Amino acid sequence: MTTLPHAYAIDVDPSDIDFMGHVNNASYLKWVQEAVISHWQKLAPAEAVAAHLWVALRHEITYRKPAFLDDEVIATVILEKVQGARAFYDTVIRRGEEVLAEVKSSWCCIDATTHRPARLTRAVIDRFF
Repeated sequence: MTTLPHAYAIDVDPSDIDFMGHVNNASYLKWVQEAVISHWQKLAPAEAVAAHLWVALRHEITYRKPAFLDDEVIATVILEKVQGARAFYDTVIRRGEEVLAEVKSSWCCIDATTHRPARLTRAVIDRFF
């Protein structure tokens, strides 16, 4: 069971550009984090957003093509599953129809107060599926 794709527009900033004139690989990680958090904030109820934070556990990135300063870039995230306090995402970063990078990532939900892993309620999870 997967969610509908969540599109997140990315602004390529001059600070994203490396010495070779294209987006540095580290910027892709920043973009994935922004896209996943945007997905969470869009669909979760306000009280769940206030009570929970997300930290990345793992990213597996396949870089396909470079991105450049004036590119219009979109990250599309799909929540694959929630298991305990963990969530598993697939993110595809595109420039038009061109795939720039594919990212598989896992995230841990933590309580915003205690910073301990926290399971989401079924009602919150169901909003995503």
